Amino acid sequence: MNDNSPKLLSSEEIKQAVSSSVEGGVDVRARVRDLTLQALRTRRLDYDEIKPVITAVSEGISMGAAKHAGEVKAALSEGIAGLDEALTKAAEATRLALEQLTSQAKDFSQTDLNWALVNLKRLEEEFLDTVSVVADSAAGKIKQEMKDLIGHARRAGTDTGAKVAETVGTLNNKVSATLHEGKAAGKDAAREMSARLASLASGILAGMADALHEKAEKLKKVD
Repeated sequence: MNDNSPKLLSSEEIKQAVSSSVEGGVDVRARVRDLTLQALRTRRLDYDEIKPVITAVSEGISMGAAKHAGEVKAALSEGIAGLDEALTKAAEATRLALEQLTSQAKDFSQTDLNWALVNLKRLEEEFLDTVSVVADSAAGKIKQEMKDLIGHARRAGTDTGAKVAETVGTLNNKVSATLHEGKAAGKDAAREMSARLASLASGILAGMADALHEKAEKLKKVD
């Protein structure tokens, strides 16, 4: 039987693959984005499974930049931009999953939506905090350049943060009026709703990743 499903990459495999891409210096942003999407699409899109991916990708970016023969700042900037782009897609997939759940699930309440949006808001914070922690463990120029990039991202905002803010605003305006209030769900019910959302979002993200890959392949053939 031929299984074409993406391989579940371990944290070490993610880190090494990202490191090689950044060290090579060719299409760094796109390669890091694609590797991050490959890692995310084989996991549930929830906090516990996204965080290790962000950590592994950030460590890979740092390692690769340290070995990069060219401009370190550019390599780091492109790598972090690739991670940001992938997380933006994850936020978009979560928004689409939430819209689908709220329109189809009669048992989905305003409480469930509020909980999901609070968790979504953690995405940009986790992204920036994780890269900052990785920067702390780096040495010399890598450490300083990563700190500078994260400082700028905190001031100017990230694409991930912009997508999260857009999602929160859209869903609050579009969906809230149609939901019943609902009481705070028990742990089991909240866990089940979380699993449904994460699973649905992962499927949507897989479709996005495939579309990006197909687009990139077509562009290569044109070139």
